Amino acid sequence: MFVRAYLRASTAEQDANRARTALDAFAAAHGFRIAARYVEHESGTRLARPELFRLLDDCSPGDVLLVEQVDRLSRLSSADWSKLRSEIEARQVRIVSLDLPTSWNLIASPDDFTARMFAAVNAMMLDVLAAVARKDYDDRRRRQAEGVDRARTAGLYKGRIENTARNAAIARSLKDGQSWREIMIATGCSRTLLAKIAGRLKEERMADASGIHSGPIEGTA
Repeated sequence: MFVRAYLRASTAEQDANRARTALDAFAAAHGFRIAARYVEHESGTRLARPELFRLLDDCSPGDVLLVEQVDRLSRLSSADWSKLRSEIEARQVRIVSLDLPTSWNLIASPDDFTARMFAAVNAMMLDVLAAVARKDYDDRRRRQAEGVDRARTAGLYKGRIENTARNAAIARSLKDGQSWREIMIATGCSRTLLAKIAGRLKEERMADASGIHSGPIEGTA
């Protein structure tokens, strides 16, 4: 059995490695070693997360996927969570989360009956926490949208300021022919941001002959 830790943050500005200390302390307290860590900067609402699926590809049946909280694994819609859970179950990977004590027993090797009992309880609790994580996300988005609407009405909303220095460095790396994976590792940027900057470069090349150039990229702050 290998224990593989998954550390996720939604944006490059957030520290995905923040949970590493807590995960290492949990491993030490329960007498096991973390075999590998997979760090990702992608929204938990996205099913397409390269590092998460690289982790699953590396797993063998019985391996453990360790997370700090269930929302690090999923803020997915109900349909996407079902797809991810089915993928994890098909690979016979056990999910252990620090905020889900019922899952801690899955690290041990109990008898078959106890293992099946804990697995059933854990699956139910995972569904509950995944649903709560999605609701929390939807509620926060709704409150943010309401706040933006109020600020716009009052003439106070200025939008997000683009991080021009970081985005320029990413653009240079793309022009130099570095792979997306290399750039994401070096800068900590998300695949979504990288795709936007790559699209901007493509537009600039197409518009170069006519002298038309695009402005700042929305959503790249």
